[in-house]
Amino acid sequence: MFKLLQQVARVGLCTEAPPADAGALEPAATRVHADILAVLGRALTIRQVDAGSCNGCELEIHALNNPYYNLEGRGIRFVASPRHADMLLVTGPVARNMALALRRTYEATPAPKLVVAVGDCGCTGGIFGAGYASCGAVAGVIPVDVAIPGCPPPPLEILRGILVATRRLAAPARAAGSAALGAAGEAAVAAGRRS
Repeated sequence: MFKLLQQVARVGLCTEAPPADAGALEPAATRVHADILAVLGRALTIRQVDAGSCNGCELEIHALNNPYYNLEGRGIRFVASPRHADMLLVTGPVARNMALALRRTYEATPAPKLVVAVGDCGCTGGIFGAGYASCGAVAGVIPVDVAIPGCPPPPLEILRGILVATRRLAAPARAAGSAALGAAGEAAVAAGRRS
């Protein structure tokens, strides 16, 4: 113990410097929260599914929950049940033993549902590919809306992928809203013609 204390006294405390762009994340994070509220009107809930990964992507996903990224404060939550989820975040090449469980999880998620494949293994099957024990990419088992490549992708890229998927959900809602406004406008014009 004494030798350890001497080494600490000699070397000092070794820590990393804070990231240079620590303040740059704040405006983007505020925009994330506003986008999610505009699309869903509530928090985005995510069910993370490990379909056979090495856990590298899970470590990066867990990093999203630390105070630096502050997902909870931005309106994004991880839930334990797919029945409460808006999005499935799937990692790893789908193991044959997990294929049925992944399909059931997808079916249990209420519509409209989003699926995001995370990491090279989730996107393409990675170094494992398809074989006797692996079905390969997530898209070979369930439909995928967004794929986030990387081995593993950094937390910021995962967050960007989640936002891209959320915005894709917003696009059909906006189109339906425009169509409804168009129909209402046509009805108003027709009513104006009658009077």
